[in-house]
Amino acid sequence: MRVLAINDISCVGKCSLTVALPVVSACGVTCDVLPTALLSTHTGGFEGYTFRDLSDEIPAVLKHWESLGLTFDFIYSGYLGNVSQIETVREIKRRFLKRNGKFIVDPVMGDGGKLYAHFDFHFVEKMRVLCEEADFILPNVTEACLLAGENYPLSIEPLPAEKIVGILRSPHTCPIVTGVEEGEENAVYYGEANGVSRYALPHAKGFFHGAGDVFAAAFTGCLARGKSKKKAIELAANFTTAAIFRTAKAGGDSRYGLLFEEEIFNFLKELAEDEKE
Repeated sequence: MRVLAINDISCVGKCSLTVALPVVSACGVTCDVLPTALLSTHTGGFEGYTFRDLSDEIPAVLKHWESLGLTFDFIYSGYLGNVSQIETVREIKRRFLKRNGKFIVDPVMGDGGKLYAHFDFHFVEKMRVLCEEADFILPNVTEACLLAGENYPLSIEPLPAEKIVGILRSPHTCPIVTGVEEGEENAVYYGEANGVSRYALPHAKGFFHGAGDVFAAAFTGCLARGKSKKKAIELAANFTTAAIFRTAKAGGDSRYGLLFEEEIFNFLKELAEDEKE
């Protein structure tokens, strides 16, 4: 299996390609990469970071790949630096995804009820179009609300997760909404053919940068390894939650990302044990 991960490179602060490449590769799957931007750090909580848009480099990369006859079993897109890159990803899907391949979109746009820097509602509209072409979309709560046209809930209000998944679901697209905080639990809600399912684990208090990227990479790797949607969600959520709790216990500056490296062997052990059953 061959996965193409389209995402930025944030040199410091574990997220995007610095998470996708090791996690997907650890699943025993070839992970090729297409960087969309180069940042000194990610944009969440750091000031004075550098940002270089790599849009102008992408056409030559694609031309070379085409000359090599490359195709991919899975294409997973994450942080896109501008609207034009959304159109580029649509083009990549048409040109390089195998006939029965899967297209996974993590619609990276915001968190905590706010859009990330550099993004506006025109970007949201274009991202909505990209998501309609995906087999799986992996929004956090903020992104799910933006895509569904729903208000971000106040702290005293429960998220209407089932309603949002229902809005985003289509015969072709399965929404998987992560980070739904419900009391002492953190839940994932995802679409099924006839409704909505929920998978919940204990909730660690605090905000942890890069958690969504760890989940997305693990989910993609598990799918590429041949796991069902349900099992891939469970394995990815277990791994992400374990990394969050380890990071919380260690303390320190959460801007630098999850200590997922210290949980990856347990993740791979669970992945291997599932294959023995």
